Amino acid sequence: MTAELLWSPGVDAPSTTRIGRFAAWVSARHGLGFPPGDYEALRRWSIGDIEAFWTAVWEHFDVVGRRGENVLDGRELPGARWFPEARVNYAEHALRHDGGDVPALIGRSQTRGDIVVSWEELRARVAACRAGLERLGVTAGDRVAAYLPNVPETAVAFLAAASLGAVWTTCAPEFGVQAVLDRFGQIEPTVLLAVDGYRYGSREVDRTAEVTALRAGLPTVRTTVVLDHLRPGDAPPDGTMAWSMLMAEPASRDLEFVRVPFDHPLYVLYSSGTTGLPKPIVHGHGGVLLEHLKVLGLHADLGPADRFTWFTTTGWMMWNYLVSGLLLGSTVVVFDGDPGHPDLSVLWQMADELDVTWFGAGAPFYMGCRKAGLAPGRDHDLSAIRAVGSTGAPLPPEGFRWVYEAVGRDLLLSSISGGTDVCSAFVGGCPLVPVWSGRISCRYLAADVRAFDASGREVFDEQGELVITQPMPSMPVGFWGDDDGSRYRAAYFDTFPGVWRHGDWIEIADDGSCVISGRSDATLNRGGVRIGTAELYRVIEDQPEIADSLIVHLEDADGPGRIVLFAVLEDGRVGVVDDELAGRVRAAIRTTLSPRHVPDEMLAVPAIPTTLSGKKLELPVKKVLRGAAPDTVASPEALRDPTALATLAEIARAQGLSGPLPVTEHP
Repeated sequence: MTAELLWSPGVDAPSTTRIGRFAAWVSARHGLGFPPGDYEALRRWSIGDIEAFWTAVWEHFDVVGRRGENVLDGRELPGARWFPEARVNYAEHALRHDGGDVPALIGRSQTRGDIVVSWEELRARVAACRAGLERLGVTAGDRVAAYLPNVPETAVAFLAAASLGAVWTTCAPEFGVQAVLDRFGQIEPTVLLAVDGYRYGSREVDRTAEVTALRAGLPTVRTTVVLDHLRPGDAPPDGTMAWSMLMAEPASRDLEFVRVPFDHPLYVLYSSGTTGLPKPIVHGHGGVLLEHLKVLGLHADLGPADRFTWFTTTGWMMWNYLVSGLLLGSTVVVFDGDPGHPDLSVLWQMADELDVTWFGAGAPFYMGCRKAGLAPGRDHDLSAIRAVGSTGAPLPPEGFRWVYEAVGRDLLLSSISGGTDVCSAFVGGCPLVPVWSGRISCRYLAADVRAFDASGREVFDEQGELVITQPMPSMPVGFWGDDDGSRYRAAYFDTFPGVWRHGDWIEIADDGSCVISGRSDATLNRGGVRIGTAELYRVIEDQPEIADSLIVHLEDADGPGRIVLFAVLEDGRVGVVDDELAGRVRAAIRTTLSPRHVPDEMLAVPAIPTTLSGKKLELPVKKVLRGAAPDTVASPEALRDPTALATLAEIARAQGLSGPLPVTEHP
């Protein structure tokens, strides 16, 4: 697999990057003889001796707490238990940095402007919030649920809860009531932190009624605290507490931390919830702490000199990932609002004005900027940016080239892929590894990533299931309420016993670089030729008239089945796509990918059904086309546009599309 080389590490990378220095340190410590800057040698050692690697991470980053002698209690999956004698606290490590007046958090909000919180102020605010939670009776193991936007107060409350050993969980305030109840209701929180509303671009969004409904639907909540974000100074609704009251009394003693076992729950994250109740995924203090030190400290090379941002809401694991920049002493920049208002340059303007050094967003954001013709490196001073991160969907080669042409030449582009399941990434960029167009640079340290065929055989240079064959500390502690572990085992270990199957297609080259081509359960397999949906979206959405798309294959046991493409058109039209555009799309797919995957039907819809974090709902759409009711395959409140799936179904029905139909050959 050949690809255009876009960036190479400098000759001084082995000595100027943290991962380079880490490699030299472990090489000398263990007598390994790594050549300077040889990432693959370091990676092979990290999966060959995972106990030594994670011990080295603990020591290199001087983790606060007691480690104990035993590193790993068994290697079986599931069931392996890391550092069983350890006692740690995530918040204690995050707040260890003595930055004084240096900003720890910078919040940019379309609701109320900028807020800067120094390291000294952050400790004081966490101490005050911790004291407030203690007055509400919160102790270790209690659940604190947050219905809050991506603002500094949310990070403060998270650290305060973590310092107590309480279990944190959050939903973004754009979630509807039922979507929140489906999540929070499973873990029975005792305290609810909520927002009165927010501005999304020029639009005011009041959340008072939603907060009232959440209180009624969560009987275990003893106290609801309301942040006066939209209307500062307004009294909270009856029966709730003002945020100012939570923070009113300064702590009577220095900030303290409850050191908990390594696998003590830190937070609960949730799967998308498109079918059935979302899985409540429990992550532990120690696993998140070590994994994020590795991925952010070594692979992202973050440190106290950095200003780190990633566009996310509090309903996506990237919020948790972003906040962990504090572990490295970096300034974390959080954004609250519409990234497309007044246009897609708003985040680049923020990066310019706040001297961001590490900029992250979803792949669709970069592709949107490219389609809009933006040149942020020309129009803004982005000289401080040294790295750009991309996730949420595979970034196609055109997106890679756009970053280097339109943002900056001398920067590390890290296209990462992982998931809520581990609250991290398995593959991504590295300061010691080149960047090639359309390819993820490497498999991450101590993530034993492999590609398996259907029989469980490892393959190279061909598409296979992404699997993990050895334990990682940030694999979930379990699912909340899944006492016998059956739901957890079924989610990851039923296909290949003892091996984590992630559900993505991956192709790994001999040089270690790889390509993620979409979800393995949404792949189009027609006539024995498999193509990941991500490959198709790259070609389809390169047409200037198409803003977004979704494609499904309705298989037929007696024939090739039917491929249906739904597209959002730039001009807003809905219905059957006109012959000229349809012909161009079919020709592009035929010539660049495969003639077997040319769509048989192309319909324009107002919006593509996606989760709130932007994942396209290929399987639910497929079920709807097979005749299922939209509200039975996905909760409307779990969708970015609650009407998108039902509207798509109506348009499909109007065109007589319901299940496998005779296939029309397209010349």
